[in-house]
Amino acid sequence: MTEPACEFPAYNSTDDEIKEILTNYKTIAIVGISNKPDRDSFRVASFLKEKGYKIIPVNPNYDTVLGEKCYPSLSSIPFPIDIVDVFRKPDALPPIADEAIKIGAKVVWMQIGVVNNQAAEKLIKNKIKVVMNKCMMIEYNTQFPEDFPQITDEFCEAFEE
Repeated sequence: MTEPACEFPAYNSTDDEIKEILTNYKTIAIVGISNKPDRDSFRVASFLKEKGYKIIPVNPNYDTVLGEKCYPSLSSIPFPIDIVDVFRKPDALPPIADEAIKIGAKVVWMQIGVVNNQAAEKLIKNKIKVVMNKCMMIEYNTQFPEDFPQITDEFCEAFEE
């Protein structure tokens, strides 16, 4: 029997849980961040920074991203992290989950397409909240629509000229 190409989340966070996470936790380690502006990890981190979150880039290949010191691993960050936002393939999650437990993270957030039920189960057993297969930027705009720019007639007219 072959392994499935992808797995579905065994646990799905509720809207209330997501809103509570986005409201109460402000320091976010972005694991697997790229310094390329066209990459999702860069765009999401940039958006979250703009919204007032403290962004901590984590990627051993860079010194800085978005003007912030980039750390090679979660365990090399010398201060507490609330959320670990993961932009890595699902099979990279077990060691990331272990590090998140070790550093006392409150939440591990796996972006769209990132699901690892085994890692999620271990995190939950260690009292760490888990969000899987969801984008923080999309969820922020869903939970806080008043922060999302409204499309007005003037906005549309600007593109018609």
